[in-house]
Amino acid sequence: MSAFPDLGHTMLREIGRVFPAEKEDIGADARLKKGPFRLETESYRLPGLGHYCILRMTALLGLMKMETLVLAPTERDLPLLNLDRVRAMGKDTQIAELYDTQLSPWPEESQAVFRAIRERDADLPEQEAKEPHWYDAILYPCSFHRAGKGISARLDKAALDFAAAYIVQLREAEPCDGAAKKEKVAAFAETLFSQGGPAVDTIVKLFGRETAERLILHHMYGVE
Repeated sequence: MSAFPDLGHTMLREIGRVFPAEKEDIGADARLKKGPFRLETESYRLPGLGHYCILRMTALLGLMKMETLVLAPTERDLPLLNLDRVRAMGKDTQIAELYDTQLSPWPEESQAVFRAIRERDADLPEQEAKEPHWYDAILYPCSFHRAGKGISARLDKAALDFAAAYIVQLREAEPCDGAAKKEKVAAFAETLFSQGGPAVDTIVKLFGRETAERLILHHMYGVE
């Protein structure tokens, strides 16, 4: 099994070549602990692009590790990106999601790059959601959710390639109507917090609704 990846900082370095990041001071929210769970959060402004966040959680003396990164473009008309990696009891899970928070339709040729990455590992079973979620309607079908044992290297490559393809499109994207794009991202984040989802529900349960609201709305998605 490979070392647990640090995709969040790898991607931050690459984005920073074009859009220098400004780390936010989020005070005590940067390091939270509840029982065996430890959560570290880094929140960044990306002038000219949007907002970026890295969350890393550990539990059970390191037997469970999770990294989540969120890139919410508000000044370029691209999808919202969410990447999750979880390792628990020897099993790896990689989730790569692109959400339609755009002002204009995303070109088919742009989606095809991500679809090719997804289809490359079509022999790995897709993890189906146990129940429908409100965001299913805006989740692009080139997203994926795969898990298993002994597939760490393949999941690493899929996530790196997914992130690299996204960065290429960031570099090529033209500025958009920032105010309108911020409204779309804010609507997504606020609905996610109010209606919930697996990760949101866990954060609320661990740290309470008030702390979770700051984490999700401001630190993760940059909603002011």
